[in-house]
Amino acid sequence: QVQLVESGGGLVQPGGSLRLACVASGSIRSINAMGWYRQAPAKQRELVARIDSGSITNYADSVKGRFTISRDNAKNTVYLQMNSLNPEDTAVYYCYALIRDATDFVKQYWGQGTQVTVST
Repeated sequence: QVQLVESGGGLVQPGGSLRLACVASGSIRSINAMGWYRQAPAKQRELVARIDSGSITNYADSVKGRFTISRDNAKNTVYLQMNSLNPEDTAVYYCYALIRDATDFVKQYWGQGTQVTVST
């Protein structure tokens, strides 16, 4: 069994910063890509950022220059540093990871989501 647990969400004022973290645990043989999606009310889930096993990163155009994704392979953890937040960043943020688990198959796992609210 594999679990992803997120932390770091909350309420922040426009222009502020937050750092999200997601820890993968359980029967993990290896982790390929990790990343973050978000879903705002009445909107589709969208990819925010991803980082592969070689630390190559991709970002949504809307967050380029403001968000930074990183990972600590020793801790099975992915981070999302979010700066210059604006109300349009308000959403539930979901961590995901492509993990080779005990079955030796690569599967996509999801965290439970963490709320980020940018408001005065």
